[in-house]
Amino acid sequence: MKKWQIWSLAAVMVLVTVAGTAYAFRKDLILYAVATRARDATPVAPNREVVWEKGPETASTPEGQRPPNIVVILADDLGFNDISYYGGGIVETPNIDALARDGANFSTAYSGTAACAPSRAMIMTGRYGTRTGFEFTPTPPGMTRIVDLFYNDGTRPHELLVDQEAADNAPPFREQGLPGEEITLAEALKPKGYHTMHIGKWHLGNSPEFIPNAQGFDESVMLESGLFLPEDSPEVVNAKLPFDPIDQFLWARMQYATSYNGGEWFEPKGYLTDYYTDEAVKAIEANKNRPFFLYLAHWAVHTPLQASKADYDALSHIENERERVYAAMIRALDRSVGRVMEALKENGLDDNTIVIFSSDNGGPGYIGIPDVNKPYRGWKLTYFEGGIRVPLFVRWPGKIEPGTERKMPVAHLDLFPTIVAAAGAPLPGDRVIDGIDILPYVTGTDEAAAPARPIFWRDGHYQAVRVDGWKLQFAERPNKTWLYNLNEDPTEQVNLAEENPEKVAELKALVEAHNATQREPLFPAVAEMPVTIDKTLEEEATPEDEYVYWPG
Repeated sequence: MKKWQIWSLAAVMVLVTVAGTAYAFRKDLILYAVATRARDATPVAPNREVVWEKGPETASTPEGQRPPNIVVILADDLGFNDISYYGGGIVETPNIDALARDGANFSTAYSGTAACAPSRAMIMTGRYGTRTGFEFTPTPPGMTRIVDLFYNDGTRPHELLVDQEAADNAPPFREQGLPGEEITLAEALKPKGYHTMHIGKWHLGNSPEFIPNAQGFDESVMLESGLFLPEDSPEVVNAKLPFDPIDQFLWARMQYATSYNGGEWFEPKGYLTDYYTDEAVKAIEANKNRPFFLYLAHWAVHTPLQASKADYDALSHIENERERVYAAMIRALDRSVGRVMEALKENGLDDNTIVIFSSDNGGPGYIGIPDVNKPYRGWKLTYFEGGIRVPLFVRWPGKIEPGTERKMPVAHLDLFPTIVAAAGAPLPGDRVIDGIDILPYVTGTDEAAAPARPIFWRDGHYQAVRVDGWKLQFAERPNKTWLYNLNEDPTEQVNLAEENPEKVAELKALVEAHNATQREPLFPAVAEMPVTIDKTLEEEATPEDEYVYWPG
């Protein structure tokens, strides 16, 4: 063999080896590229002090004669069984529990939908996401392709479905937002002189026309990415989920970043949940002499799972590493609630402040912790009770008797009209408000007098309705119908669809009539994720397991 042939063969062998190595590590290389691009796309400045606008030095009206201050604390992906008030919980949550004991617990409360962003839009507007067009959760750029590559590896009974044409033609991620013509809670409170503040997650659009400051909020400290602390911080303990492609994407793409009033990104100070709480305490202090609305929308306990080392160390009795990190995140969330309540008390605002606590949807199965929604079936991204049954506690001293318990079905849609009424502001008269004012049913009127109205959910082909204790779900993928009598079967164990075709037809007609009054989505679903109803994503799914596809 001639020398040039030897060199050529060697070169080919090197190229084959490099190509083979690159293919073997293709996922790692892709994630590295995603991480590099994310870091280069938006620089993050060092922490900067947020100086909240200060209200008057003295109040012009005595505190008891002013409209009530309003604080809405929203957790992210908190499971029904993640708090100890209902007798479960992976860790005690005394401060969250105290809100229920000191006020009202709505034990049959539902999220607007089974995913983050549309639920938040419904809280802000009191209108169905199908009425505003904000039906689907915006998807960050690159996420669909990466999740497709990682999820569809031939090991699962049902593949992720990707509509690449829809993804290519969808509006940019930053522009997938709540339309400006919608009236938000912050805007509705303005006529009563409220100073309006947002802290934390927004998820209703990131371009200038969609951010909180363009939607009625005077001030906003906004979550700009998704790390609770830098991954390599000595003050953090991380729990990665190798079985979850979305988790892998988040670790690669997320940064440790926030912003103030739409300005430059900068690093928070300390563990994110504590940082947002620090800012909430400062905001309360700055506005103690005027009515204010504070929307504290925590990122906790959403993935990536990151705990402060101090909280993690305090839970040494929990042996499972992932559960210990998750419990530590809940511990920080509970501490936040306690510190907010203490700030209200220290500033003399405790008696004239409505405090509302909830979660945007149920706990997800993709974190691999089986009991987060116990005793309910299903997860985030399903309309089973586990995906949409959420805690809802409302505290208002002097108006709501401590220990009030209400079983009437309520929904996130009801927060808008309830808060607006409590503030003495008028409801918008030029549009349909889908929620109802629920305060009368905890301040005097018997809950039996509450209207027996249906509550609807829709995410593309997957739809549901609850009315008079009956709950219907139906989907195209799979082509299946579920019917439950929640009065007798609150955990949805026995599907009555086949033996009750008349009830199925009746409820489907109700859904069809409702859909006729709704609008087309503002932007399309770009993928559909199969969700196994009774197993976490970590558990091996089989073709026999019940499942449903969630468009998003």
